[in-house]
Amino acid sequence: MKVDSRQARWVVEELLAAYVDCIDNDRLEDWPDFFTESCVYKIIPLENVSLDLAICWVLCDSRGMLQDRVVAHRIANLYAPHRYRHIVGAVRILSCADQVIQARANYLIVRTALDTVRYGTSEIYSAGEYQDRVVVENGRARFVEKIVVADTARVDTLLVTPI
Repeated sequence: MKVDSRQARWVVEELLAAYVDCIDNDRLEDWPDFFTESCVYKIIPLENVSLDLAICWVLCDSRGMLQDRVVAHRIANLYAPHRYRHIVGAVRILSCADQVIQARANYLIVRTALDTVRYGTSEIYSAGEYQDRVVVENGRARFVEKIVVADTARVDTLLVTPI
């Protein structure tokens, strides 16, 4: 499906809204479906981007790797129970050519503790920018590439839930 520049903003905003809704409502088994089979999902601190360092916190290069992250999240990782609430805004469409939309959007994640000690305590967990490449195939938008550039180089706790 060909997307023109006027449709591109709506496509990206709807994809981002569905993406964060999936994460915020703990439907992580559905999360990999937001990506093409061959994709890149990367979380990297802004400091490393600024210094042109390729070292990132998370790097997945296929939907299968994203599915493995979900399995690890559910079965192997030990972490304090929490929930996220994303706020996404300032979506910018950088280009829309050859069936690929390049977009940027700011994000803010508030994490609320669900453990007995800190239950209900909310704090800013991460802020930064999504750098996305999106394709529309068979009427469905998916990420070919999602690079999460986190403003801070510090992670307060285990980075287990997708950003």
